[in-house]
Amino acid sequence: MKTDIEIARASNLEPIINVAKKIGIDSDSVFNYGHYKAKISLDFVKSLENKPDGRLILVTAMTPTPAGEGKTTTTVGLGDGLNAIGKKAIVCLREPSLGPCFGMKGGAAGGGFAQVVPMEDINLHFTGDFHAIGAAHNLLSALIDNHIYWGNELRIDVRRITWKRVLDMNDRSLREIVSSLGGPGNGYPRETGFDITVASEVMAILCLATDLEDLERRLANIVIGYTREKKAICARDLNAHGAMTVLLKDAFMPNLVQTLENNPAFIHGGPFANIAHGCNTVLATKTALKLGDYVVTEAGFGADLGAEKFFNIKCRKAKLTPSAAVIVATIRALKMHG
Repeated sequence: MKTDIEIARASNLEPIINVAKKIGIDSDSVFNYGHYKAKISLDFVKSLENKPDGRLILVTAMTPTPAGEGKTTTTVGLGDGLNAIGKKAIVCLREPSLGPCFGMKGGAAGGGFAQVVPMEDINLHFTGDFHAIGAAHNLLSALIDNHIYWGNELRIDVRRITWKRVLDMNDRSLREIVSSLGGPGNGYPRETGFDITVASEVMAILCLATDLEDLERRLANIVIGYTREKKAICARDLNAHGAMTVLLKDAFMPNLVQTLENNPAFIHGGPFANIAHGCNTVLATKTALKLGDYVVTEAGFGADLGAEKFFNIKCRKAKLTPSAAVIVATIRALKMHG
């Protein structure tokens, strides 16, 4: 039996421009990242506003085992199945995080003959969205320390800074660190640490924002810490939100790839469901709904976590109304949970 990677490498990919044309995206609105990956322009996305929506289908699962139960595989398979019977279906998935790809969890591009491709690219650097999110997050981190170094006009309490730095890698040695060592020129030493990029609030914000103005407004509201009087300090107080938005302007455009059967798939954003809402971007989902008859999407972890947040956060904020839900249940998970 062939492995997932052997199946993916043996697939016949169509140029992404052809996949885009299938769902009505003109070539001028497609920004190619090589032959098989692309971003869709925000102007084109905006032009779809008055079109009717297709039907939204959520794929979730019972509480999974550590290896996962197959939500992504089921999502891709259902999308391919709908296309096979003549329906215009589009798949919407989250971007995999680089760190877990090299850990026990592995990649997140489906499995068997229900995969999104190019699989290696999607699981690794893809179109650079995570890099941009990390850069925007760490810019704010640098501005915090720089503000403290140059006099701390906002009276930030260094013991109450809640904004860490991020890195898209599983590296436990960086979870808790002391920064600014090495003398007065390097700032004031303090305890801080690194989170994984996917856990950044910037990721959650990118996935809930509806346009660049909304993105900037949400970034401005980020709370980075508190004063000694316990007054909240926001990114807007450091005037960081404009520069952060500029860093994210390309990352905010939805990514288009394809399944093994050359059907369209939007893969954009990927916040964890345990600390955020665990769904792909509102922008990608809304774009897909304007372009397809059916949109099949997933929510992270089990129905009691990702699906709850999909309904209670994403659907409410974006005014989405799902038409159906699919629950993936396995014997393996049933055994594990007794």
